[in-house]
Order: sequence, then structure tokens, then C-alpha cells
Amino acid sequence: MIRHFVSLLALCACTASALATQPATLRLDYLHSGNALDEHYAIERVVVEPLPWPGSMAQTIDNSNRGNNLVEVVDANTGKLLYSRGFSTIFAEWRSTEEAARSNRGFQESVRFPRPEQPVKVRILKRDERNLFSVVWTADVDPNAMDVIRKQPPAPVKPIGIRVNGPSQDKVDLLIVGDGYTQADMKKFEAAARRLADHLFDTSPFKERAKDFNVWAIALPTGESGVSRPSTGSHKESPLGTRYDIFGSERYVLTTDNRALRELAQYAPYEFIEILVNNDTYGGGGIFGQFSTAAADNDWANYLFVHEFGHHFAGLADEYYTSPVAYATGGERREPWEPNATALQDPAKLKWKKFVQAGTPLPTPWPKATYETAARAYQKERAALRANHRPESEMSALFRKDLQHSSALFSADPHRHVVGAFEGANYEATGYYRPEMQCLMFDRSDTFCAVCAEAIITIIDLYSGSARQ
Repeated sequence: MIRHFVSLLALCACTASALATQPATLRLDYLHSGNALDEHYAIERVVVEPLPWPGSMAQTIDNSNRGNNLVEVVDANTGKLLYSRGFSTIFAEWRSTEEAARSNRGFQESVRFPRPEQPVKVRILKRDERNLFSVVWTADVDPNAMDVIRKQPPAPVKPIGIRVNGPSQDKVDLLIVGDGYTQADMKKFEAAARRLADHLFDTSPFKERAKDFNVWAIALPTGESGVSRPSTGSHKESPLGTRYDIFGSERYVLTTDNRALRELAQYAPYEFIEILVNNDTYGGGGIFGQFSTAAADNDWANYLFVHEFGHHFAGLADEYYTSPVAYATGGERREPWEPNATALQDPAKLKWKKFVQAGTPLPTPWPKATYETAARAYQKERAALRANHRPESEMSALFRKDLQHSSALFSADPHRHVVGAFEGANYEATGYYRPEMQCLMFDRSDTFCAVCAEAIITIIDLYSGSARQ
């Protein structure tokens, strides 16, 4: 144990020394407000974070074409593109809800980038009707301006090194943040973070690229265990304000307190964040380029952690379509930007065509009608369990039963392990297609399909040093 601790200290010292050669981290906090038809942006503040930039300065431009939005940092004098990253927002999801059709609302957002020496223009781009990025807001940022916040208070808590494989600029830095953990729960949080990180790296393709990651953990103690679940009358104070029932969906877990999240996360090297909530009720969420969440004590925590991280890390779409969601995709079947869903407008130009064997029919047949009949019965039973406040163990048992049924149904199908275009994805029964019959993004199975795996590898390569060696 002592040897392990000394080794960890040495690795952390190595990381800190390497980071010292990096530029500072600049964070632009802004407000994003509007409704279903209109949106506005406004600068809140510019912050120099306590730690140097954790990412590679050799890969500052993002060509992955992921996200509803893209941030570009451009030299104000020369127009040279210095940094870009794709991302999505909670605001974009909220815009599709019924509430957005009748009221205005504002959300906190942030973009982080290596601190430039000279003034820059920070541009937020958004996908237009052609599925191309166009500028919707530009902010002038002078890193040397008097109102830039340069001094931060001491770290309220210290991060824990869960897996430290080398200097941050050569690794993907994942930060696991706890919410709803008391001081007495801290060992429990660390154990959960280690357990779930281990599971992530037992899952391909993360398994094969485990050495390309650093994993850190941090949690600010709260006065009572757990986070709020308003639909059951449970309201709790937690440092990050993470809660269930986001947009009216009982299983959707997010925080809308971006400032609280960023002010805690800034004390650890990170590029990606997963929030663990100290609850056993099934739930989670994931926003590409922002963060993901998972209920750490649920029987399906392993699945939740990896599935939601797939959204946050790689911009993977949900491939299921029989569960109700709080936001809508809209009636138009526009080609999704997500790498694992398609409107199949032209089968000859299928985005994952290279994985499709000659002779595979597109669309690809599967036992859709039989699956949907069982899914309707399953969803009815699931809703009844929640409405009657049944024990979580009964919900877990129902999930196991559902997975067993679908796996048995698919196992005999000739297209079981074929890459094709299976109708039913992106929350829609028709008009959207997924790459394989079964995938971790479709149900609670434990394997990513080939298309999702490649999409994950693309992002690992963007952030890790191994792609540059």
C-alpha cells in the first residue's frame, strides 16, 4: 500500500511538472438564453483556472464534425484559428420541450481553451438547416484585460488519482465528480469511482486504450446523502445541484449549475467529466462535450456509467426508441450528426458503409414488430412500478427480464452480428436507423457496436498522445 502511494505521488509529480510547460487554462463563462424560436448569448466572466491547460498543444483543432455546436478561438489580429472543439448543450435539448414553446429560460455554459497571449475572438457556431456550422455569436476576449479573474481560492478538496498513466497533455483526462456525498461517504465515493472506472476500461474499445487515459476523482462533502428527486418530494442540498426529473423525465439526471461544476472541477486536470450521484434510483444523462451522470448505487451503475459516457465523450446517439423522453427530435428526418444514427436518405452513401458487407440489405430486416410488442408491455410495467413507488429491486429485475427477452429474440436472427441499417433509433420507431441490431447504446447489453467503437477511438485519438507517436 505504501509503495503504491509513493508511486502515485511520483506520477502526480511527473504530471504536474509536465503541465508546468503548458499555457494556462482560460475559461469563458457565458449565459445562453431564449426559447424554442430565439436564442441569445452574453458574457458572464473570463477566468484563468488554477491549473495549466491539460490538453495537447499539438492537437488543438477538432475535425471530428461532432456536436450541435462548435467553439472556435481565432486570433483577433490575424484571423488564424487557434483552437476548436465540438460540443452540445442542455439549452439545445430544452428548446425542444413544451416549456420552451411558451416561455424563456437561461442556462449557464462555459468553453475552455489554452490561454492565448493576445486578444482573440471566441466564436460559437451552430448547425444550420444544411447540417453545416455557422456562427451564431462572437465574443471578444482579451486575456490581459483588467476584468479577467486571475486569482482563485485554494482548492476546497484535493483530487484523487484513480489511474495516472502519464502527463496530462499526452492523455485523455477523465474527472469523476461526486455529488450528494457527506464527509462520512467519501470512502464510498472513492470506491465507486474506482469500481466504475475499472468497468469502463473492461469495455472495448476503452479496454484496449486504457493507457491513454488518466482518471481523477473529486467530491465536495455535503450535509446529507443523496441528490434531489423532486417527483417523489425528495429535495436535498448538494454542492453541484445535480438532480433527477430534468425536463420532467424521472430518470434524467443533470446539473444546471454549470458554475458550481466548473469551480470544483478546475482543481483537477480534466477534459471530460462524469458525475456520480449518491443514489440507488436508476438514472443518468450525458451531454456531448459537457458532462455525463450516473447513479452510483444502482444495480445497473456499470451500464449507466459507460452508456452515458458514450454520449458525453463521443457524441453517440441513443439507439433506443421505445422509452419516453422529455425532449423531441422533431418531425423532419434530417441526417443526424451523431456517428451511430442515420436517416438513410441514400443507402449508397451510408456513413458507416465501410463496415457493411456486400449483399447486406439496406434497410436491414430484424424482428422489429415482435420486439415492439414486448417493449410496449415492458414500458407499461415500468411506468406502473414508478407510479406505485415500488422498491428499486423490482425495477432492476424488470430490466434484467427485458434484456434477457431481447437478447434471446435477437440471438436466432441471421443479421444478429451484421452491420447494416436497422430501423428504430434516435427515439423514433421509423425514419432513423442504427448500425447493428444490438449495442450498448440500444439496450442494457455490455458491448458497443463496431460503428460506436470507431467513433470512440476517433475521440481518444484527438485527445491522446498515442495518435501522434
